[in-house]
Amino acid sequence: QVQLVESGGGLVEAGGTLRLTCEASGGTSSGFPMSWFRQTPGKEREFVAGVSGKFSYYYSDFAKDRFALSRDRAKDTTWLQLNRLKPEDTAVYYCAARVGNTVPTTANAYDTWGQGTQVTVSS
Repeated sequence: QVQLVESGGGLVEAGGTLRLTCEASGGTSSGFPMSWFRQTPGKEREFVAGVSGKFSYYYSDFAKDRFALSRDRAKDTTWLQLNRLKPEDTAVYYCAARVGNTVPTTANAYDTWGQGTQVTVSS
């Protein structure tokens, strides 16, 4: 059973940067799609970015010009670089994996989740 662990969240001023890490253990997710979502209280999890097993990358509209996703299959790790952060980016960020070939943007399509890492952007 694959387990995902996120790290790298924290408090940053608007305009700042953070690099989130998602490490897989207990199995391999290297050939599977992996994505990042974020969630704020009272709202559903929102797709941020994802990468397929064949290294095709997908971004939400709000992320495509500021965030960058990368993946190292050998390390079974993905990184989400958050640049030019805004207060509205404040959320818990989760990584997720699924068995399959596509990169869905809906949270219920993923069956493995990390515990999340808090990102807080002050104005």
